[in-house]
Amino acid sequence: MSEKLLTYEDTLASYACKPSQSLGRLYPEPETASRSCFQRDRDRVIHSSSFRRLKHKTQVFVYHEGDHYRTRLTHSLEVAQIARSVCRTMHLNEDLGETLALAHDLGHPPFGHVGEVVLNERMKEYDGFDHNAQSLRLLTRLEHKYASFEGLNMTWETLEGLAKHNGPLVDKAINPKKPPMSLSFGFRDYLPEQDLMLHTYASAEAQVASLADDIAYSSHDLDDGLRAGLFEFDELMSIPVVAQLIDEVMLTYPGASRDILIHELVRRIINRMVADMMVESNRRIAALNPTCPDDIRNADRPVIAFGRNMEAAVKGLKAFLFERMYRHYLVNRMGSKAKRVVTDLFDLYICEPECLPTEWSRRAGAANSQETARVVADFIAGMTDRFAFHEHAKLFDLSRVSL
Repeated sequence: MSEKLLTYEDTLASYACKPSQSLGRLYPEPETASRSCFQRDRDRVIHSSSFRRLKHKTQVFVYHEGDHYRTRLTHSLEVAQIARSVCRTMHLNEDLGETLALAHDLGHPPFGHVGEVVLNERMKEYDGFDHNAQSLRLLTRLEHKYASFEGLNMTWETLEGLAKHNGPLVDKAINPKKPPMSLSFGFRDYLPEQDLMLHTYASAEAQVASLADDIAYSSHDLDDGLRAGLFEFDELMSIPVVAQLIDEVMLTYPGASRDILIHELVRRIINRMVADMMVESNRRIAALNPTCPDDIRNADRPVIAFGRNMEAAVKGLKAFLFERMYRHYLVNRMGSKAKRVVTDLFDLYICEPECLPTEWSRRAGAANSQETARVVADFIAGMTDRFAFHEHAKLFDLSRVSL
């Protein structure tokens, strides 16, 4: 008698998300023999226009300030690498983890956090703007590639993980047909079509993607800040864990160049964070003893987490970066310029929607209307930094003849 061959699903933990148990897509599609449903989701993200545009969207430094600094695209790839590695080691579904990592920043407008703040301010009387809800909106509404449906028709697990990767969005179960106004517009708009159970935690794979994001941007923003000369090694010595790793690097490689020392420090920070996360997460999973993905969702706390000491170290690192990098005067100067660009574009488009490109102006309504405001927010949110600068110059530089 021949032995049964193990499938990929056989290697996964009982509480991992399995393709054969997926709740499916809003619009049913036949499965393929060569790829699982989560692999197809990942591929749809990679081939989307929104993903390509991340190449010229700010992480911290605007694209033209240096070729080696991270963009939203390179950041997303780094998050995906960490998420996939962790999922594989923990016997979670690495395809779903990778998909969520690649898609988590799709909804970010140009110029990073500054762009989102301005858009939210300008949209305050029109239901606001939230980049996480915008990511859902892109995958379910704004990407147009298929004849049979709008959006990319992702699996329920991908959309759920994208919506809730940072935790539950409401305190208790809600009627998805009448979502509360406290939810961001993108969620309220989509929930009547598909309940994403916003009162529970997301899958373990989504939680891994969330912490992989924390690990990637904390360590790599530190990398970019050091390389940009915004701060030096000795200024990091007040941060627990980081100080210990700096000492280790300096003692191990006393004659190494500054670039090598930075790389050795950053790789150690990532390794330490990942190792700590897996130890703490395995401890929490063992205590919960889940037997299916819903046990993870219905837990009273996340199962993927840092230990207490590492959590304090990560908070310290984030606080340092906020003060010494994100509020550095060079970053503030570019942020100030970015605010003016986004503000000017929004104010012009909402008052004169006929200035929008034809395919967008057709979707708009009257000037200053709710309908037009959402179209304008969708259009600006999809811009790259480069396109926003060019569009602003075309519309506000009176010396330019060609539009």
